[in-house]
Amino acid sequence: MRAPSRFRALVGIALAHLRHERVRTVITICGVAMAVLAAVLLASVGLGVIDTGQQKFAESQQDLWITGGPIELQPGTVGGFQNSVVDSHQLSREITGRDDVVTAAPMIFQSVYAGRNASELQTIVGVGAPDSGKLISLSAGRLFSSYDVHYANGSYDGPMTREAIIDSRTAELLDVGVNDTIHLGGTVATARQQEFTVVGISPTYSQFVGAPTVVLQPSELQEITGTTASDRASFVLVRATEGTNVTRLESELSETYPQYTIRTNQEQLRSILERQAVVLASGGSLLVLAVIAGVLLVMNIQLSFVFRLRESFAAITALGFSRRSLTTVVFLYTLCVGVLGGLLGSGLAVLGVRIVNAITEALTGFEDVASLSPRLVGGGLVLAVVVSGIGGVAASLYLARLNPLDSLR
Repeated sequence: MRAPSRFRALVGIALAHLRHERVRTVITICGVAMAVLAAVLLASVGLGVIDTGQQKFAESQQDLWITGGPIELQPGTVGGFQNSVVDSHQLSREITGRDDVVTAAPMIFQSVYAGRNASELQTIVGVGAPDSGKLISLSAGRLFSSYDVHYANGSYDGPMTREAIIDSRTAELLDVGVNDTIHLGGTVATARQQEFTVVGISPTYSQFVGAPTVVLQPSELQEITGTTASDRASFVLVRATEGTNVTRLESELSETYPQYTIRTNQEQLRSILERQAVVLASGGSLLVLAVIAGVLLVMNIQLSFVFRLRESFAAITALGFSRRSLTTVVFLYTLCVGVLGGLLGSGLAVLGVRIVNAITEALTGFEDVASLSPRLVGGGLVLAVVVSGIGGVAASLYLARLNPLDSLR
């Protein structure tokens, strides 16, 4: 028999086994599909986190991030955050004075009490935002009427605008909208005394921190949280002039302000990911375990199949059917299972990514945390073929080592 005809015959036998061994075939296909699904979902979440981070940093329109160390939680203190940059307004003015800098401005994160009524207060994230016109995207209302006039060159005795921009989650939580009045403060007592008018609705910082937020002028947030004495900020954002070498600017600012850590957007994103090394390692371990589990499942089912039919294989071999042809049939059968499992797993992954994104957005407010690309889908199919191929090779080798006479005795 010619080689092409012989190969077509072997493929036909392998496909016949798919129909004949239905239960085993379905179990094996599901095993491969689960391995592909787990691997693709974990990879898509990792890719989505990186893509989302890069997108958020790009949307910030900033070039450098100046910090004094990690932002730490301080339970029991007013504001709840230990912001590390001191004299942030003065630092911003000095950097803005450079010819290669358009603007530098402090950004502050603090937890605050908020409520429509003084008797019903909720804890949300307060954001002291720089230059709202360039950073905040509105879904309703307007931006602040002026910027940080309360700071008044460090005296903090300028007029307070008492304007706030909230996100939709805060609006729903407090049952308020544009032009409504809310109570805000770093403590319950302060919140009962301080009133602000909601002038806009924006998802910008809620998407950034993944929690309900209220945006205030930086000095006004410092005022209601009692941090005006040290003028603390979470970090200072720097936007360079067009054409400026950002790396050189980073180096020069690092020499001028050695007490602070200065990073580009990519470096800042990398530092955030590095602080999540345990989480990333756990995800990577789960991905490896998913692949190993798929390989072991396919290998176990294929070896049990060969062991169960060893007498039949031995009889066929004794009648003149070559052992090479038998091993080829087993291997082709396994590859067919791998392709079917890969297609099923990839299809489930598309649905799984949508479910993960929906659940994540509902729980944290972050959108598109999992990102599925054609490259990942293709990788899932390749993984399925590799997983089933390893199982097929193991089963073929086991079959090749069987002695027909021993099996027929």
